Amino acid sequence: MVILFFFFGYQKWWAYEADRLDPFISNGPLIWWLYPAFGHQGASWFLGVAEWTFGALIFAGFWSKRLGILGALGSTGTFIATVTIIPFMPDGWDAAAGGFPAMTGNVPFLMKDVVLLAVSLYLLKQDAARVLRPEA
Repeated sequence: MVILFFFFGYQKWWAYEADRLDPFISNGPLIWWLYPAFGHQGASWFLGVAEWTFGALIFAGFWSKRLGILGALGSTGTFIATVTIIPFMPDGWDAAAGGFPAMTGNVPFLMKDVVLLAVSLYLLKQDAARVLRPEA
């Protein structure tokens, strides 16, 4: 997760990625507000900073249980936000193949986030268990 957040966060600093994010942010029911709040490139930078922050917190979780929980919460929120885009992505299901579940366009890219959401929830569960476990 740390490596993924590093690489995905790095991409957000460049114009090519800001342009690539248009259909995702524009159709995201939880992230549509990024463009009015930060503008086109600013939204990309915001996401990059968030991804680096969550990755750093997950990494810090090796030493600090509470920081790990913050990172896992941020990661979970990130992937909830991206998974909720799937039903709203225009032309996401190939009509020629009968529609759902025949993915097309940007939906296949977003499907990886279903797995990453599960990983984030697992990390959150593990970190919470570590905090709640009595010290021996």
